[in-house]
Amino acid sequence: MIGATILLALRSLRRNPLRSFLTTIGIVIGVASVIAMVTLGRGATAKVTNEIASLGNNLLIVVPGAANQRGPSSVSRPFTLADARAIDEQIPDALAVAPNAGAAARIVYGSRNWSTSITGATNDWFVVRDWDVAIGRRFHEGEVRSGTAVCVLGETVRRELFGSGDPVGARVRVASVACEVIGVLESRGQSTFGQDQDDFVVMPLVAVQRRLLGSDDIGVIAVSANDGATSRVQSEITALLRQRRHIQHGEEDDFSVRDLREVSNMLGVVTGVLTALLGAIAGVSLLVGGIGIMNIMLVSVTERTREIGIRLAIGARSREILSQFLIEAVVLSVVGGLAGIALGLGASALAARGLGLPFVFGADVVLGSFVFSALVGVFFGWYPARRAARLDPIEALRHE
Repeated sequence: MIGATILLALRSLRRNPLRSFLTTIGIVIGVASVIAMVTLGRGATAKVTNEIASLGNNLLIVVPGAANQRGPSSVSRPFTLADARAIDEQIPDALAVAPNAGAAARIVYGSRNWSTSITGATNDWFVVRDWDVAIGRRFHEGEVRSGTAVCVLGETVRRELFGSGDPVGARVRVASVACEVIGVLESRGQSTFGQDQDDFVVMPLVAVQRRLLGSDDIGVIAVSANDGATSRVQSEITALLRQRRHIQHGEEDDFSVRDLREVSNMLGVVTGVLTALLGAIAGVSLLVGGIGIMNIMLVSVTERTREIGIRLAIGARSREILSQFLIEAVVLSVVGGLAGIALGLGASALAARGLGLPFVFGADVVLGSFVFSALVGVFFGWYPARRAARLDPIEALRHE
């Protein structure tokens, strides 16, 4: 009996293929929108997380200034090379310590020039940032100690000054300093926020301090901690720097130690909330599609009133009429859900490729969208089906 009811419902839908197709459009768009929005949101979250992880393993960033500081302050004293050495020598779980000093400069080669940022660092910078040299080499220890004017170019700087050529061994001018190119860094492309990660030059720290900045100040100390020791290292750095900077008990730190995992988690929460919000907004179209199904089913009941009356008159039960119309509504929503899944996955894959995001397939959102579309059919198909089942046979037979 159930099989016959299903066949009868499918036969009724085939009699009006255009109307059935238009009825499912709302469900198709709704399911596709939810899947596309959630998939792209998860892709954005994954990209942000991966980019923060690519900055270094178990990375801590130590910067001058209190964490809640607003605007410039006289107590935001820069660090010194001695501070970085103290962290390296006195904190056993600090795997690598990379003091940084930055400057902006114009770099010139022949008739070409390019404005970029200069990072003064030691060889530990390559370890902390987990960034390898694609062509050439890193600094020699003698170059680091003496502040020799050598440099490693980012891929963007190499391309702007040398095109596709090999720059190793060439001499460029960084501001007023003649500098030998000893290597080119691996390319990392643009970040999620549109920043070119390859547009900079790395030079020995002492060379940048003496020749470009005229100061021994350290702007940032990057620390890579051993696995599982990040929180402990963060606490030990805080205690050590408070001692070295003579900060009394109860006084606020004039520096901050930031764990990039916390930044990653915070951004993950933010993008997760935005993804859920976009998914909820897209889900509204599913409700609109459900209302469309109910409207069409009510029209169908009105058009088939005489048919329903004949079926009731020859012995059909009310629950069979109810089942037929309910199955029609569910079939419409399920077919629309399947088509929406295919459309949503295809659209999100194309959009992810165009936006440079990873495609993150989520079985939960696909299954959830399909189940929800089926429930929409049951919910919005119940009233028309119940109305059809409760028709009076005599009145139905009189209907023109």
